[in-house]
Amino acid sequence: MCNFLEYKDSKVVYRRYASLFFIAGCSSTDNELITLEIVHRYVEQMDKYYGNVCELDIIFNFQKAYFILDELLLAGEMQESSKKNVLRCISQQDSLEDMEVSGNFSNSPFLGVE
Repeated sequence: MCNFLEYKDSKVVYRRYASLFFIAGCSSTDNELITLEIVHRYVEQMDKYYGNVCELDIIFNFQKAYFILDELLLAGEMQESSKKNVLRCISQQDSLEDMEVSGNFSNSPFLGVE
């Protein structure tokens, strides 16, 4: 099975995980194996966050899926390779959201105010 398609000056890289397909586009000069590894890292992070990610997790919590992707990539390049750092950032963001919803945002330890 081939996970790469070439079209003009671009490549399409895709990978199937259970019932989910992850598709990425890259230039013809990019290494498609690295792109596959980044897709795999993204799926691993979502598995850790959601616990065995499925399409419903992504549909109903798409903002978290985008946040995880934003922590991994910046301008199409891998910005954070540490799985622990990505999960730490996600848990901090979840804590900030919970504080904002509950109204305790002014006493946040993330703001440096105690």
